[in-house]
Amino acid sequence: MPADALFDNAACALAMTRQDGTIVHANQRLSDWLGLNAAQLIGQRFQDLLTMGGRIFYQTHLAPMLRMHGSVNEVKLDIRHRDGHKVTVLLNASQRQQAAGVVYDLALFGTTDRDKYERELLNARKLAEALLEEKTATERALHQAQAELSEAYAIAQQRALFAEQMVAIVSHDLKNPLSAIRMASDFLRRGERTPKELQLLGHIDQSSERAQRMIADLLDFTQARVGQGITIRAQPLDLHDVIHRAVDELRVAFPSATLVHQTQGLGNACLDADRVQQVIGNLVANSVAYGDLLQPVTITSRLGAWGAEVSVHNYGAPIPQTLLAGLFEPMTRGTHQGSDVRSVGLGLYIVRELARVHGGDVAVSSCATRGTTFSVTFQASTPYLA
Repeated sequence: MPADALFDNAACALAMTRQDGTIVHANQRLSDWLGLNAAQLIGQRFQDLLTMGGRIFYQTHLAPMLRMHGSVNEVKLDIRHRDGHKVTVLLNASQRQQAAGVVYDLALFGTTDRDKYERELLNARKLAEALLEEKTATERALHQAQAELSEAYAIAQQRALFAEQMVAIVSHDLKNPLSAIRMASDFLRRGERTPKELQLLGHIDQSSERAQRMIADLLDFTQARVGQGITIRAQPLDLHDVIHRAVDELRVAFPSATLVHQTQGLGNACLDADRVQQVIGNLVANSVAYGDLLQPVTITSRLGAWGAEVSVHNYGAPIPQTLLAGLFEPMTRGTHQGSDVRSVGLGLYIVRELARVHGGDVAVSSCATRGTTFSVTFQASTPYLA
């Protein structure tokens, strides 16, 4: 292809000027960008085709740089179209010596796509900075919320500990006046009393017995939660005999219930007798509170090579499935029905803790047809004598 054709059909705008900026040659693309034909461009000064700001830049920077260095690269300028709108271009220019004197070869590249890319890049950068600022602000808010939550949790823990300690102190202090009430009731019962007076003394005995059970549960609860845990004194014992004596005492405490004791297996177990009686007492009290008292409450003690187990079964409304999972947590009840024999909601929690301190655990099964059974197992290493 002839050199003139390559010049005219180049992918960029091309021009050649004298040292003073006068255009001596220009290709078709430059004509198109300016809306002027080649004849109209020849003889004009290149700097006159620029905007006012471009002219000043040409005179103060571009022309001196061309004279001093002989070339410039990627200088951004605005040239004016014939109708007045601006065309932004990047200018590359180099100085060349001819026989007639110095000329400048100019190459101008359109920046429309480049400007669009730069704008998108700038917008993306601004968006990234905004997201980073938002992320930083969110993290600061999260750290602040975590700090406030930690502080609130620490305060709640302190308050809970204080409340449990107060419960322990008050429960302990209540034992003395309660003992005095029971002693006074026993003393009054020794004399001649009318049936009405004996009835009232019976109510006092039952109420004080119930209060003692509540206080014992509260003390065990605070010992498990605040102190060193519930303690036991395990020693070999006849499990069946311990349960038999406990059931006899419970028959007096719950005269409206029919308590039946069943035994399985023979031998001794290494357990804390008082704590085992406490387990049976809490489970029987629970059965009396929620079971059908027209049917018996069955207490079973089992012994075998695997260890020891005690269970308490009652008939009545089954425990809702929604309550089974948390039934052994403190302050949990199996139903919302009222009962005079109910305690403070710690009985089953104490049973679980007593089972665990013996190396065992507690389980419950409940349905409408078979009733409800609480089973307490003790560790398999419990000494057994055939």
